[in-house]
Amino acid sequence: MPSTSPSGSFDFERLTVRGVSRHYGRQRALSRVSLVAGAGEIIGLLGPNGAGKSTLLGVLATLIAPSRGRVLYGDRPARELGAALRRRLGYLSHDLQLYPELTAGENLEFFARLYGDTRPAERVAAALLQAHLTDRAGDRVSGFSRGMRQRLALERSLLHGPRLVLLDEPFTGLDERSVGDFVDRLRGLRAAGCIVLLATHDLDIVDGLLDRAVVLRAGRTVPLGDAGGSLRERYRAAVADDVTARSLRRGTARTPGGSVGGRSELPGDDWRARTPSDA
Repeated sequence: MPSTSPSGSFDFERLTVRGVSRHYGRQRALSRVSLVAGAGEIIGLLGPNGAGKSTLLGVLATLIAPSRGRVLYGDRPARELGAALRRRLGYLSHDLQLYPELTAGENLEFFARLYGDTRPAERVAAALLQAHLTDRAGDRVSGFSRGMRQRLALERSLLHGPRLVLLDEPFTGLDERSVGDFVDRLRGLRAAGCIVLLATHDLDIVDGLLDRAVVLRAGRTVPLGDAGGSLRERYRAAVADDVTARSLRRGTARTPGGSVGGRSELPGDDWRARTPSDA
């Protein structure tokens, strides 16, 4: 159950998404998406580019208003909670939300103070250590590699100890060691009772880490089978089954090569190879 103290602090242990849709004019980004997530869970949002993963994370972060449906934090909607809710959210988007003209330490101190920490030195030092950036604390972010900026942004999103952690492609730019460190970090967040939702194409990394996965395609949820096989194999089968079902509903013939209406829709077409960048 959520709680609100006289001082205005708020916490919750369940996130409920009920029939959420988001439209941009005639463009349907999300269509009747529903899910429930509890404390101590890591849930993956899977799907091809443009499936609605980032839009859903934006809705959950209260940055995008749903066109229909409800999102409940505990048993209350965001409009009743305001800043008290946002203090419990940690969000990493494609835009890393770092100031390039500031140093690594200054960025973290700025965001810590935004969350009300008037003496952030200890928290900033711990975050820099976690990001393996202690020796670069005084360097401007404009000179950092993508991997270094990604590590710093990850710590920025976790700096204030959020309950709900929303991560959009968190492994982008990370080298092998950094990926391993962040997987351990995610396990720690689960043990601490966080609710973690992450959108990713890196299925080999999260296979065995996720408690559950939700597949999105064209803004809709698609069933993910649990009949065995790797997460990648189950994902590809789910997308392929959805392509076939939609084709049958439309009466569109599927060619032996796997194209529908002359355009290939094999799940591999949306698959991108992951190449580690320097970090």
